[in-house]
Amino acid sequence: MILTLLIFQRVVEEQSAIITDHNLSQNYPNPFNPSTKISWQSPVAGHQTLKVYDVLGNEVITLVNEFRNAGSYEVDFNASSFSSGIYFYQLRAGSYTQTKKMILIK
Repeated sequence: MILTLLIFQRVVEEQSAIITDHNLSQNYPNPFNPSTKISWQSPVAGHQTLKVYDVLGNEVITLVNEFRNAGSYEVDFNASSFSSGIYFYQLRAGSYTQTKKMILIK
């Protein structure tokens, strides 16, 4: 059996007022089916990763893994090939780490 996994993501960089703190927002919508938006802010340039984990702590996908300038960002996460359930998304930017919960309902 051949399983084809299609993950679509769109990354939008936004210019805004001066950002003074890191902030990982709650995904929207939540619960979601099949896609949701994850947004965050970083006050400094640096390597950033945004990963999604299942309830057992297994990494299921890396959405971002690159150098980013200071700014506001948004990723569209399409989970159409994932099972319903609770997932966690985690942002790492320098010494900042934040994790939030999201629910996929099909």
